[in-house]
Amino acid sequence: MTKISDILAAGPSYSFEFSPPRSAEAEAQFWVTVDELVPLAPSFFSVTYGAGGSTRELTRDLVTRINAEKGVTAMAHLTCAAHTRKELHDLIVSYRDGGVVENLLALGGDPPVGYDGPPGELEFADELVALVREVNDFSVGVAAHPEPHPRSASLTEDRAHTAAKLENADFAITQFFFDAHHYFDLVGTLAELGCDKPVIPGIMPVTTLGSIKRMTELQGSEFPGWFADRLYAVEDKGPEAVRAVGVSVAIDLCKELLDSGVPGLHFFAFNRATALAALEIHQSLDLGK
Repeated sequence: MTKISDILAAGPSYSFEFSPPRSAEAEAQFWVTVDELVPLAPSFFSVTYGAGGSTRELTRDLVTRINAEKGVTAMAHLTCAAHTRKELHDLIVSYRDGGVVENLLALGGDPPVGYDGPPGELEFADELVALVREVNDFSVGVAAHPEPHPRSASLTEDRAHTAAKLENADFAITQFFFDAHHYFDLVGTLAELGCDKPVIPGIMPVTTLGSIKRMTELQGSEFPGWFADRLYAVEDKGPEAVRAVGVSVAIDLCKELLDSGVPGLHFFAFNRATALAALEIHQSLDLGK
């Protein structure tokens, strides 16, 4: 399959990210959703990696099958937390030897809730990028935080750390955000630091009030007052009204980003509802094939 670094070099990318299903019923729905998105000719799919490697084999199997059967490039996420260096090395080798996975997203990650074992032999994503490079010539991405990472001491420190991660990586995908100025500040500061690697904005379609409040709290990002006001204004009209506002806001954000010449859009399609919303946004923007 194609390396994402080559995809980005050829022009803007349009991609979708999934979480591994946790039941047989969810897995059946996962493949239905994948098949609905394939006709859009996405640049790539990506599959997340459960905390502490809780979906290690499943993530690998899903990415391998997408690459082999669906005609779409797929990228596997990989995290440092709660892993030995050997465990990570062996998993990377399994991707290399499988021969159908050429793209990895290297993340620091978090240990599972309640985990009391060793934190992991690699602490930061740049260490994982270096390990991947030792094993094979994968196309390697990292995460970027527009607002910034909740564990960073300051915005300045976070931007410097992101630039350092990108020195040995090929591209970054951001966490979601709702005000475009956060993204513009991120890429502008990275440029000042001498980093010109592609940074793909991550787009989260909001379909329910409860879920987005939880997710913004978890990743330490802002849930803007103007957006909350628009959602709460239609809350009594039912979930479809809330979803419509969320999709409309995402479309406007994507238009602003596309007008600025971003290297692509990466849609978070973690469940059936967000995947269908992402599909609607993609079609509304007429991103084509």
